Amino acid sequence: MRVLLVHNYYQQPGGEDRVFVDERDMLRAWRHDVVEFTQHNDSLGAAGGVSAALSAIWNNAAYHRVRTILRQSATAVMHCHNTFPLVSPSVFSAARAEGVAVIQTLHNYRLMCPAALLYREGRPCERCVGHAVAWHGIAHGCYRGSRAATAATSLANAIHRFAGTWTRQVDLYIAPSEFAKRKLVEGGLPADAIVVKPHFVHPDPGFGAADGGYALFVGRLAAGKGIETLLTAWQELGRTIPLCIVGDGPLAPVVAAAAAASPAIRWVGRRAPDEVSQLMGRASVLIFPSEFYETFGRTVIEAFACGTPVIASNIGAAGELVDDGRTGRLFTAGDPRSLVQQVVALLEHPAEMKLMRREARAEFASRYTMAENYELLRAIYERAARSSQSSARFARSVEPAVP
Repeated sequence: MRVLLVHNYYQQPGGEDRVFVDERDMLRAWRHDVVEFTQHNDSLGAAGGVSAALSAIWNNAAYHRVRTILRQSATAVMHCHNTFPLVSPSVFSAARAEGVAVIQTLHNYRLMCPAALLYREGRPCERCVGHAVAWHGIAHGCYRGSRAATAATSLANAIHRFAGTWTRQVDLYIAPSEFAKRKLVEGGLPADAIVVKPHFVHPDPGFGAADGGYALFVGRLAAGKGIETLLTAWQELGRTIPLCIVGDGPLAPVVAAAAAASPAIRWVGRRAPDEVSQLMGRASVLIFPSEFYETFGRTVIEAFACGTPVIASNIGAAGELVDDGRTGRLFTAGDPRSLVQQVVALLEHPAEMKLMRREARAEFASRYTMAENYELLRAIYERAARSSQSSARFARSVEPAVP
């Protein structure tokens, strides 16, 4: 099968970029013919948020380039990850013009929230959900701290909402979790057009030794990730178990100061994926303290792959990924005392931790391997192709061989 993958890279590398690369490599491993159309926000240069947001309405060059790619090849489906801002939904129209099925993975909540996170001033915010125009977001300047840029972003979304772009030009949406799907439906997308497909971990790191004797945090050091809650909890937990923090971001100075003040906290900055995998395999537990509506939680399933249980906040997709009492424990988001209680309770029951390790690894093996994910994605492609009445084009596609 020939697949066109579309993605707009951000200036700061993130989880969406990694999922795009992982799925591209997965498709090629199963011998699909993968064509890429990508843009990178580095090309924005010094352009302001308003210019970036307005470019999200329609990119004529992207439209014609994608039409040319599709016209020159028997492409079965076009699968988009991020189209904001440079690619724009113009590529949906290009695919429609060529009779090609369109799939869009929704990694965030940008279709209903100018900031894409449903998070403002330290807490989840849903005031723009269900509204055609994000008036509340504009008033608060939620996109890049600018009312003008937020208005431009909201305008782009409103234009495509009124034009029916989201409901008429996309055959299927992929949400990474049931939680994300529920929010997207609340935001106006039809439930029957959204399929839940989680992310995956590859290569398989194998069952870890859990011999490091430390708790681990992996993620961006930024607002909403629960960094302050984590550090406050470790003012008490430092006497019980040391904490290793992996990552970088705007709150790095806060983490550095905490590490300098406490021998129980070690900050190692950003690390390569293989180093992170080794740290996870040796950790006693992964802490996932996010305080906004994560659409998924890749580090959770990376921990599961190593057999490492996870203590996560009970908000967003994390509360869905972690089976409380089986693969980890849940604590009240933003509550350091609740986090302390769950860590202590787990450490006081080593037999329970041992059982959780087996269950976490089993959860990974049954749901989050590349082979399992490929079957889900292939079924989505087939359904989208039928939905778009491109079955003749799809039938001409070469059936892939298992690698």
